[in-house]
Amino acid sequence: MSDALRASVARYLESLRTERQLSPHTSSNYARDLAALVEYCAANGIGAWDGLDSQHVRSFAAQCHRRGLAPRSIQRRLSAVRSFCRHLIREGELKSDPAADVQAPKARKRLPTTLDADTMARLLEFRSDDRLGVRDKAIMELFYSSGLRLAELLGLDLPDLDLRDRTVRVLGKGRKVRIVPVGRVAAEALSKWLLERAALAAVDEQAVFVGVNGRRLGPRIVQRRIARWARLQGLPEHVHPHLFRHSFASHLLQSSGDLRAVQE
Repeated sequence: MSDALRASVARYLESLRTERQLSPHTSSNYARDLAALVEYCAANGIGAWDGLDSQHVRSFAAQCHRRGLAPRSIQRRLSAVRSFCRHLIREGELKSDPAADVQAPKARKRLPTTLDADTMARLLEFRSDDRLGVRDKAIMELFYSSGLRLAELLGLDLPDLDLRDRTVRVLGKGRKVRIVPVGRVAAEALSKWLLERAALAAVDEQAVFVGVNGRRLGPRIVQRRIARWARLQGLPEHVHPHLFRHSFASHLLQSSGDLRAVQE
């Protein structure tokens, strides 16, 4: 019963190899995913592709899920089925795509990772010999010291800083204002940056953190600079601003010490 189905799949896979020149790895994935579909059809008495409907495809996806296939893998499998069905439509073996509206189970959101305290210390102990390095160090120390979101840090203006009291006024979600403590090391880094900032910022610019054009930094620049310093420090992890916030929270729970996050 399934010989005709397998023959159609074989012709399709051959067209992928010759016309689209897919990599062996991708071709292997297509072959495995479509073999699973053929197996499902054979087990459910479907002997021709025009007998496959959307309910069958939903049942096929549910079966994959019951067998332990991860949601992302089911998404890939359904993508292969859709591509194959479009091929069958072009070949006149199907009138419509039965997989068009079928969705895979939602993948669980990955919890943000954290850097352990030793790795974070390694990241933050770089030499800041130039103006932008001094700025970047202040940014990262403040991220880690106070657990700020990227938008909160970029939105800081000079009047928001009180380095004498070691606090910063933050406009958070819902436009709620909160006063956040700043650790000693972060306050020292900010003081050094403010001296350098005076030579860089435009006269009318109030932003704490500015770029080479003298204006408020944008998020992409901060993301790129943090990733750059992580590479220079030899960290294997992909380091991004949100990682500081979650590391701050994790380390604060793990220790009652300063950890650069609370006032001494």
